[in-house]
Amino acid sequence: MHPAPQHRWQPAEPGLALVLEGDWRVASAGAAHALGAPPGAGAPPERVVLHAAALEQWDGHLAALLHEALAPLAHAGVPIDLSQLPQGLRGVLELSLSAAEPPHPEAPDGGGAVAAFGRRVARGFDSALTTAAFLGQVVLGLGRLLRGRSALPARELLRCLDEAGPLSIPIVTLTCFLVGLMLAYMGGHQLARIGASQLIADVVTVGMVRELAGLMTGVILSGRLGAAYAAQIGSMQAGEEIDALRALGVDPIDHLVLPRLLALVTMAPLLIVYGMVVGVLAGLPAAVWAYGVTASEYLHGCLKALTWTHLWIGLFKGLCYAALVALAGCREGLAAGRDAQAVGAATTTAVVKALVWIVAAAAATTIVFQSLGF
Repeated sequence: MHPAPQHRWQPAEPGLALVLEGDWRVASAGAAHALGAPPGAGAPPERVVLHAAALEQWDGHLAALLHEALAPLAHAGVPIDLSQLPQGLRGVLELSLSAAEPPHPEAPDGGGAVAAFGRRVARGFDSALTTAAFLGQVVLGLGRLLRGRSALPARELLRCLDEAGPLSIPIVTLTCFLVGLMLAYMGGHQLARIGASQLIADVVTVGMVRELAGLMTGVILSGRLGAAYAAQIGSMQAGEEIDALRALGVDPIDHLVLPRLLALVTMAPLLIVYGMVVGVLAGLPAAVWAYGVTASEYLHGCLKALTWTHLWIGLFKGLCYAALVALAGCREGLAAGRDAQAVGAATTTAVVKALVWIVAAAAATTIVFQSLGF
């Protein structure tokens, strides 16, 4: 017969000590047994030490009670010494207390708007630092891969290649076809007013090859794969699978991020070229049926308008967009919280962030290439 569970808070130098004795399994302690807050009102103690020399038995019930009692102290910045706990209990508490996020402090009276703006700026700065650190880890992971020291799993890479390539063809086909058809109708309507309908092929070819095929493919991939990457990695984060990988000595960047990044960067040029062909051919029905351009004239105009400069610029832009989609999805997944709501928020943020990054990259590259005369 194990002794009944007992606990007491007692003074220590400095701070307080929490002494645990007896059998703290849920069957013995009972669900209603609680540790309570430490004695004393006002300021939190300088330090808290846990003593468990007389602890007979324990299970997850005790870990939950300790987390409930110690989490407010950890949020307040009180040092907590867990070194005298059993190893399993200590590991669980260290993980739970480090993962718990402190509540955001309320804005002081009279400075609500200013304080809220300051917190928003601080969160944006923290997010930028997190993104910079993530990009640095990805660069280091690529360096390990080039030196042959990466633990990149080949099976995961093949799965990501299949997900990014063949499974994306139907939606790329539909989207690029509709965009090319729309571009032909809009361009043809304006060109017909000045009697230059034969230039429809030039408008569609240059527009699709140089800009729209890569841009639309990036947008599609952000909604289809960027969100999927954030949800997959975020779910692993919530289920503590990423912590398990780190405990086994496996770098999550090598195991999770690099396969998705390499798969998307590898398949994106093929998808973009395919989208270019589909979009250019989609303009043929509009040119022939609506504006009286023959099929041979349209195809000859497409070949004449197509240059290597337009082609490599379109491929370069699309490659950048694909890399940004993969980075946004993986970054948000790794930074997700540990519940279902946090995973959903990370998925939404990944799509929004990917789209913003794509638009910003499209504007920047267009300005740069036009300024250089390309």
